[in-house]
Amino acid sequence: MPAREPAFLSQIVRPAHLALTFLTTFPLPHILDIRDGEFARASGFYPLAGWAVGGLAAALLWLPLPVPAGVHSALVLTCWLAATGLLHFDGLVDTADAVFAMKSPERRLEILRDVHVGAFGLATGGLALLTWWSLLAAAHPAHLILAAVAARTVLLAPMNLFPAARVDSLGAQSREGRWGLALLLAAPLLLLPIGFSHLLAALLASLAAALLTARFCAGRLGGGINGDVYGACVIFAELAALLALQWGG
Repeated sequence: MPAREPAFLSQIVRPAHLALTFLTTFPLPHILDIRDGEFARASGFYPLAGWAVGGLAAALLWLPLPVPAGVHSALVLTCWLAATGLLHFDGLVDTADAVFAMKSPERRLEILRDVHVGAFGLATGGLALLTWWSLLAAAHPAHLILAAVAARTVLLAPMNLFPAARVDSLGAQSREGRWGLALLLAAPLLLLPIGFSHLLAALLASLAAALLTARFCAGRLGGGINGDVYGACVIFAELAALLALQWGG
């Protein structure tokens, strides 16, 4: 009789590993035998990916590179996107192409599955990158960590509050993550050199952006959302957090 797998391995190690390999491009060995419910358990560990991505981007922003400030910001943004494999950005572009199309909800879902990029996706993606780059030019390194972790924590709200657009999709498999675990992993944000009022404002802005994005997209897609919309939620949540921190001085 085969030995029973320790609960720590199945409930903590494997889901955490899956969250990191799914949401980042860091050179970790991939889990090949994904089990039932494992993507849902992994979503509770999404803040870990935020710490990894935000920490890397913050380290690059902190380095005194001998380049103009605009170039420095562009390098940080490139690093940020590369660390995610453009996963969330691709979701933003695909989502924009679908939800802004003057079509029926059924046709929008078909467009969402199309790998080609249209004018709506190109314009939305370009404006998002321009805004992102502008915010990085005046950001503190700690702001990047806060934005990345907050966005991947609040993502669980739309994931669990809105139904899946397709029940057989990967997005549907990732729902019902553990909120308590995600909040616990995000709790060290309190140790960052950011005033509590600014921290709270960034978290609330991030949550509002994710929920508003999901609500708008659900209305355009017939009531449900999918993994591409999750990506759009992450991007807008990150931008909202950075913007709130800029407004707060």
